[in-house]
Amino acid sequence: MRHNKFVPLLAGTMLTAMVAAPSFVIAAPDRVETVSPLPPAQTGDNQIVDRLREIVTGKQFEKRIAGAPERKAIEAFYAARSYAPLWINDGQLTSIAKSVIARLKTAEVDGLDAVDYPVPDFASLTGAEALADGDIKLTNSVLTFARHLAVGRIAPMRVAAEVDYGNHTPEPADILKKIADARDADAALDSFNPPHEGFRALKEKLAELRRAPAQPDNRIADGAAIQPGEKDARVPALREKLGLAGKPGELGYDKALLNAVKQVQGRADIKPTGLIDAKTLAAINGPKPSQQIDRVAANMERWRWLPRDLGRTYVMVNIPDFTLKVVRDHGLVWRTKIVAGKQQTPTPLVTAPMDHIIVNPSWYVPQSIIQNELLPAYESDPQIFERMGLEVKRGSDGNINVVQPPGAANALGRIKFAFPNKFQVYLHDTPEKRLFKYDRRAFSHGCMRVEDPTKFGEVMLRLTMNGQTPNAQQINAMFDQEERTFQLVDRPMVHLTYQTAFVDDGRLVLRDDIYGLDARIHAILHSAERRIADVAPPQDPKQDTKRYLATARSNQEMLRRVERRDTFNPFAIFGRTEQY
Repeated sequence: MRHNKFVPLLAGTMLTAMVAAPSFVIAAPDRVETVSPLPPAQTGDNQIVDRLREIVTGKQFEKRIAGAPERKAIEAFYAARSYAPLWINDGQLTSIAKSVIARLKTAEVDGLDAVDYPVPDFASLTGAEALADGDIKLTNSVLTFARHLAVGRIAPMRVAAEVDYGNHTPEPADILKKIADARDADAALDSFNPPHEGFRALKEKLAELRRAPAQPDNRIADGAAIQPGEKDARVPALREKLGLAGKPGELGYDKALLNAVKQVQGRADIKPTGLIDAKTLAAINGPKPSQQIDRVAANMERWRWLPRDLGRTYVMVNIPDFTLKVVRDHGLVWRTKIVAGKQQTPTPLVTAPMDHIIVNPSWYVPQSIIQNELLPAYESDPQIFERMGLEVKRGSDGNINVVQPPGAANALGRIKFAFPNKFQVYLHDTPEKRLFKYDRRAFSHGCMRVEDPTKFGEVMLRLTMNGQTPNAQQINAMFDQEERTFQLVDRPMVHLTYQTAFVDDGRLVLRDDIYGLDARIHAILHSAERRIADVAPPQDPKQDTKRYLATARSNQEMLRRVERRDTFNPFAIFGRTEQY
């Protein structure tokens, strides 16, 4: 058997135990297969046990383990096992300890960083105090790693101001029990990762990117801007990069290349002039391999924020991709285009159940739009209420509201899909169909407009209601009638996500970081904030309500001046592309 530095420490303890009880003999195993040690009197780990008891029950333990939930779980866990070490048995690291250490040291395969999960160098530790301290440090690293696998390295509120995916943080006590009882520690740790196929595909793609050998640099070289019709030595490389046919010697910037460049500019939110300047060239080149790895890891992080159970039937919106898909039993049922929030008024990241669909909805103008856009317009044009399309009404609570009645020009179109959430956003139709021709469709105040809402309505009613449900044609026939509400029997979850990297048919697809969330994650992990990144910043849960009420109160005085006016059309104020 290989000699180990733990054995001399324990020799004296074992001799004492044998003298005290000469009929009791222990044979040190060649290989330890289980994490849980035998009772302390049988293992010879008594000195470590004593030190563990002193550490865990001591007044300084709070300084060793900063997180209160983890600290309480560790205290209870070690107390329940009579303070026997978790990772050491008879002076040896257990096989599960070795497996856990190997996984922590390769945290990069999970899109994390091994530096965040320090592993004691047990081979260099001598003395019961050091070994007991090492046992606790490894336990704490495992708890942190499992939590990061499950819910992310960074608290979501540090990345996005408006995010609410609920809390699905695993209990530290459950983590410890699962690892301690595991036959396969690596598999036990992996089970804390999200189970979703989108996450698994990104994890595989991350490994592929890291395995890939260095590729020749085929990025288009910087240089002077290229105008359509000009000749430039970089044109053949541009053609190849954009998948266009052409002879190697053709240096002219022709119409085919112009169309391809304009497509790239449209996707990158660059004015589609065809001028190949530095910004356009960067969009054509795309991210470097190292940047692709960062993008994939950032998206794996956001997958961890989502609930582990997406639901049997669910709607998933991918904001940077401007798409919506309906999924049933892990299979794609239907998909369509959407319009999402502008950078200044982003669509929030939220999970909530869709509970009803309204045909011919009224639009109740949000207080923020009343304050920031409606009332300022009234100041310069007092007659605007008489010649526009919204009504000013006093509610039962005495407050004055601005409402747009149902109709073809209604900002919500003909259908609204409601999934109540604290950000008051929803999916809806729109009279502005022309916006769907753009690749980058960030035009709204936060709500999402659906390209084919009647088909969406048909699909959702069929999947969530009992008995016969109307199809798209029948839903269309309801237009211009009274408002009608369908209460959904099976409430499907709606997940508003931000996926700038995803795998489609084995290919990595990258989308623009329209809200800067990838950049924010990268900045946090490369700054002093990293140290506390997994702790949510302090929040006042009543702050949103306070802000809303303050805005509403400030609006009332102005609205009283126009209360008797009957109609108001929002589009002259907000612009045709500025509906909610």
